[in-house]
This record gives sequence, structure tokens and C-alpha cells, in this order.
Amino acid sequence: MLIVATGNGKGKTTAAIGQAVRAMGHGRRVFFAQFIKSDGFPSGEDRLLRTAFGDQLTFLKGGRGFVGICGDTLPFAEHRAAALATLDAVREAVASGSYGLLVLDEANVAMALKLIAREEMDDFLAAVPVECDVVITGRGADESIISRADFVTECVEVKHPFHSKVPAKKGIEY
Repeated sequence: MLIVATGNGKGKTTAAIGQAVRAMGHGRRVFFAQFIKSDGFPSGEDRLLRTAFGDQLTFLKGGRGFVGICGDTLPFAEHRAAALATLDAVREAVASGSYGLLVLDEANVAMALKLIAREEMDDFLAAVPVECDVVITGRGADESIISRADFVTECVEVKHPFHSKVPAKKGIEY
């Protein structure tokens, strides 16, 4: 089953974490890979996902951070290499046969930024066995992903403190 969480509103990663917890509650192992987010910007879920679930959850923060915004100076090629390495790690997780759920957090953004080509993602998804479910999150989901998905949720921003110049709140937004 392919589950997609997209849109400009808050809650995509949070929903994916909830899905992972639900899967683990039924004894499934989860591979949770973040494509854009980097260790340089730690968020509240990092520590918990790395340690709280033992070998039931594998957490990989494979991104290099924001791409082309917020002071990013890394060459595009470094961001692309990191995204492809993250996708390779998810492929290895699939090949191991050890995981019942794969979370590809911010993979929609990686595709929209051309860090991962649509064809690369299509090839990956075609190779995932039917007994392994996949969650893909991030703004700007490609129409091919939406068409292929079994579930699609769009998180819609109605109101956000950012627009009133309120900084992101630790424990709520990161």
C-alpha cells in the first residue's frame, strides 16, 4: 500500500511518525528515512526515533538540509548525491526483507527539487514487494505518485504563526 501525505500545511512528518508507531504496535519493523532534513538541524523526533524503539525502527537522516534557501551554499550535486544515497539505503532495507513499513519523509520535496527523478522513484516503488507498505511525505507530490497511491492526504495550511513573524517553536514545529 502506498500512503502519501502532501500539502503546505503542518503535519506530514507527524502523520508518518504516527503511522510508524501504529505499524510497530502490530509487530512490524519500520525503516524511516528523511530525504531533505539533516543532522545539522536536529528536530524533536530525531532522538526518539533513533533510540526509543530499539531494532523495531531504523532511522536515517540522509539529507543535507535546505536546498537553495535559508543560506544553503552546498552545490546541488551534493544534495542530489545525498538523496540518491538515501534512496539506496531504502532499497537495501527492502532487499533485506526485514521491514513491513518504509517511510520516505520529504521524498516528495526531493522529487520536486529534482534531487530524485520521477523515473527513479517509479522504479523504486515498482520493486517494493506488496507485503511492504510505503509512506511518502512532503509538499508538492508529483501527480504520478498521487495517481499510484492508495491513500493521499493533503495537509492544508489555514493559519500559521510564521506569517505573523513568530519563530518556529521547539517541540511543536521541530
